[in-house]
Amino acid sequence: MSKKRRTFTTEFKKQVVALYEGGKSRQDIVREYELTPSALDRWITQFQQSGSFKEKDNRSPEEQELIELRKRNKQLEMEVDILKQAALIMGRK
Repeated sequence: MSKKRRTFTTEFKKQVVALYEGGKSRQDIVREYELTPSALDRWITQFQQSGSFKEKDNRSPEEQELIELRKRNKQLEMEVDILKQAALIMGRK
């Protein structure tokens, strides 16, 4: 049986990062709070980069641009489909 996925508040993450920045070792923090080392590393990196733990705040400019371009592409595809339908309807009249 696997463990239930836990969620952590922003305040908790800030406190854990502060402990690390205050000199407490990664191993001690991971052991004491039963965290995965990768989660702690991600929180530290996110906080140092942007001060935020939200994924959208920690995207690179390239990742952000790709998301926006994909969204725009989907919008344009929908518009083309609508125009094709309109052309078919107009062609019948």
